[in-house]
Amino acid sequence: MEVSLLVLLFTIYLAIRYFITDHDTPSDKDRKRFQRGIRLVQARNFTDAFTYFNDAVKQYPKSAVAYAYRGKCQLEQENFYSAIYDFTQSISIDNTQADCYLDRGIAFYKVDQYTDAFREFDKAVWYFRDEKPDAYRWRAISRLKLRQMPQAENDLRRAVLLGDENSAYLLTQPPFTTKEFQSN
Repeated sequence: MEVSLLVLLFTIYLAIRYFITDHDTPSDKDRKRFQRGIRLVQARNFTDAFTYFNDAVKQYPKSAVAYAYRGKCQLEQENFYSAIYDFTQSISIDNTQADCYLDRGIAFYKVDQYTDAFREFDKAVWYFRDEKPDAYRWRAISRLKLRQMPQAENDLRRAVLLGDENSAYLLTQPPFTTKEFQSN
């Protein structure tokens, strides 16, 4: 009798503890904290957003979100090496941010480091899990630079299946218009 009462009380305690506990990840909390800066990035006001996230990085040096958004601002302002640094810092704090892999890959691509770009796009494809066709398209573009034409075509076709019109356009351009690729 006492054992069943203890088990019941312990179960109630665990249920209450579960519902009281904060389940937000540090990245979720940072997204809420930096909402003003995120809105600046969404409004494409990258100069003010950079200033905002630069201050945020100084105030919260362990914030993956602050580094990621500062990196987005750097990328848009064509400061590619600074963007790579910021994305690397963000990933070292929280390695589950798929956007960071995609953006770091774009920065590597822009500085002609196609192998590194391909690796980042490959990670982005894995983390996005068929949710974002941009990762497939960028991986295909980097594969073209690495002369991996059949795999590039497969990536572009996958992106088209996910609704990417840019990939559909790329498939109508050389080298995909040659006879070798028209057998499908």
